[in-house]
Amino acid sequence: MSTIETDICVIGAGSGGLSVAAGAVQMGAKVVLLEGHLMGGDCLNFGCVPSKALLAAGHKAHETSEAEFGVAGHDPAPDYAAAKDHVQAVIEEIAPVDSQERFEGLGVHVIREFGRFISETEVQAGEHVIKARRFVIATGSRPFVPPIPGLDTVPHHTNETIFDLRERPEHLIIIGGGPIGMEMAQAHRRLGSRVTVLEGAKAMGKDDPEAAALVLEHLRAEGIEIVEGATASNISGSDGAIIVETEDGPSFTGTHLLVAVGRAVNVDKLDLEKAGVDYDRKGVTVDAGLRSTNKRVYAVGDVAGGFQFTHVAGYHAGVIIRPMLFGLPAKARTDHIPWATYTSPELAQVGMTEAEAREAHGDKLFVARAEFEHNDRAIATGQKAGFVKVMVVKGKPVGATIVGPQAGELIQLWSMAIANKLKMSAVANMVAPYPTLGEINKRAASAYFTPKLFDSPLVKRVVGIVQGFGRP
Repeated sequence: MSTIETDICVIGAGSGGLSVAAGAVQMGAKVVLLEGHLMGGDCLNFGCVPSKALLAAGHKAHETSEAEFGVAGHDPAPDYAAAKDHVQAVIEEIAPVDSQERFEGLGVHVIREFGRFISETEVQAGEHVIKARRFVIATGSRPFVPPIPGLDTVPHHTNETIFDLRERPEHLIIIGGGPIGMEMAQAHRRLGSRVTVLEGAKAMGKDDPEAAALVLEHLRAEGIEIVEGATASNISGSDGAIIVETEDGPSFTGTHLLVAVGRAVNVDKLDLEKAGVDYDRKGVTVDAGLRSTNKRVYAVGDVAGGFQFTHVAGYHAGVIIRPMLFGLPAKARTDHIPWATYTSPELAQVGMTEAEAREAHGDKLFVARAEFEHNDRAIATGQKAGFVKVMVVKGKPVGATIVGPQAGELIQLWSMAIANKLKMSAVANMVAPYPTLGEINKRAASAYFTPKLFDSPLVKRVVGIVQGFGRP
């Protein structure tokens, strides 16, 4: 058993852990990075990257099949295995950025073993004991597999295995109507599978209801069967003939099953009790600065118990670097964190939804809105479905919802505005190139000022007086 002394020990080489390790070592700290599975974590290997690559393949097939703009559509005859080759090629192209070799080149001591605490100041990884001044838990999360009777005896997939599947499912049943379930539903439908989504409550239930309804309408129009209020009660059958029974409802039979009902944080193998670190099923208990009950130990990303997004893990890394390396105070915020579901149309959100804002601010809330059908670029490209609505309080945005083309790109402006506490005038004063989808954000900002300018008797009176002085 060897002992290694270091400044910072990072447990987990996903987005958050890699960001901490890269930032700290390049600013002069000694860093040990532990990873017992794949460098790059869930996002690179099983999550964001492969799902968006598969969605891109499905989009290409769908685009080819549509007849529009004077161009005839045709049967795209998608090759499912070739689409998976594309997925793997994308992972392989990005992987070097997250590789052991790159981080060792930066000066990080990488140990490819799982880490577990053996004291408040020590972690064991294989044959190594690491003593560090600070520890960062960045172990992420894994697919949650619910205790549905029969599930453990029936072949099924999660996001960790679905991308290894080479033969196109004839009929894919998906349990779970959240972002993962809906993205995989559309990707597989566009690649030629029949798809049924079973959701125990409301599909896309965490999103703005109006925006979610538009997405669901489009998914159903593509032939995806979405059954809400359908809680799976029993699963039986075998590979190629899987039966999902629902509570007080019908049974559904498909060839393949994907379970996409949420995530479980990876804390169970860390022996956190030995480190004096409190935790629960949501993750490590942290304060506003992401520090645990053991002041030497921080947690970032999914395991910190908040939003489970890759970009949040990267944001958390920036937050904890300040106190760990410079002794400066820093707190994590959530009000400016955006997220997106990459279906077509896309749905993106930052800050409060309309319902949340109404509950919090009541009559002080103004909802500024703009429709894609009035955006010239959307008209030209035939992508008119969707809208932007911005929740405004005292002249400042507190939330924004976008459903429509490139919503994940367009939401970034509102994230910046909220992060920097900008007023709506900052967006209204922006000059957007014409014609772009980005003009819709400026139109939404302008909608906030419209009643103040065009419906105001005072404004009209002032204009009349000024014009009167100018008469010949």
